[in-house]
Amino acid sequence: MRQPPPARPNRPATPNPPFDAPAARRLRAALNMGPEHVAFGLRASYGLPYVTPDLVIAWEHELTAPTGPELTALAGVLWCSPDELRGRPRTLREHRIARGLAPEDVAHAVGLELLAYLHMEQHDCWRGSDRQSAALADLLALSLPDFISVTGRDGKLAQLLRSAVTSRWQAYVRPVGRTVPLDRRLLADALQELHQDYQRQTTAAPSRGGGDAGREFLHRIVDRFWAAVQDNTV
Repeated sequence: MRQPPPARPNRPATPNPPFDAPAARRLRAALNMGPEHVAFGLRASYGLPYVTPDLVIAWEHELTAPTGPELTALAGVLWCSPDELRGRPRTLREHRIARGLAPEDVAHAVGLELLAYLHMEQHDCWRGSDRQSAALADLLALSLPDFISVTGRDGKLAQLLRSAVTSRWQAYVRPVGRTVPLDRRLLADALQELHQDYQRQTTAAPSRGGGDAGREFLHRIVDRFWAAVQDNTV
């Protein structure tokens, strides 16, 4: 069982930037560094005495995310640019910050009271009407994957996709289509591709759950779905 991330010094509550945890793991492995080496570099070279290997592991497993200064320091230790460690915005707050907008700007543009909007943003719980959702998508220039994520459908989509790749994918074309407004043929092609990819990986690692490869596949299932949709659109 993973331990909770270590406590950090008290500091002002500012949103953490989007963080690409798989990229951090990949870059560390490419340098043949362990979490302990990264933690030592952050302590010795960047004045972050509280960083431990457990905190580095927590970042890499998305249990917590580095702050802006921590991300910049981590990039220095991993010999990369901070942009290589920044993930794409996922939450409503991250998209708003990426666009340089204040909460008041968004609330006014979509026709919500400020307190109502802030509650939705803080709890990742969008409850706007169809008109307000369309205004939000336009204001934040949201792609379909971003819109699905911001409006809180990612969890349901992930659940449906995991069921589709581990059982009969054909039975999930319609349920996925009710969550994601895409052409049915396109959805079918994407689900079939995901199912085949997952079955290949679990066949190669036949332990329960498909081993680490199977678990990683299921963990990133939503990202894999959008990649498959894009592949089948071209």
